[in-house]
Amino acid sequence: MASTLLLDQVGWDLCLDVAGNIALATEPYATAQDAAASVRTFQGEVYYDVGRGIPYFDQILGHLPPLSLVKAYVEAAAALTPNVVAARAFITGFKGRKLTGQVQITDTAGRLTAAGF
Repeated sequence: MASTLLLDQVGWDLCLDVAGNIALATEPYATAQDAAASVRTFQGEVYYDVGRGIPYFDQILGHLPPLSLVKAYVEAAAALTPNVVAARAFITGFKGRKLTGQVQITDTAGRLTAAGF
């Protein structure tokens, strides 16, 4: 069973558990959160794989692309997450420079889980 650091859904920062320790997210939410983190990754930001991420600077910010293109980028980035077999994006806001939404993933165990971005 994989786990990852649990991030606050509003501030996207570390959370504490009831004992005051850094909280962990476990499956299946851990995979969904990792997929949402992939959506927040700018292309070139991952130093060991500069091809990963979404080309926000080159093709999205300041360019006003169609939402279908943004959705395709989001789904492709989420699908690169380990243990994700399918990803579906729901864009809830694209105002100014802020993109918000939800990514729903299906993992290798067949579970459907969602996380916001």
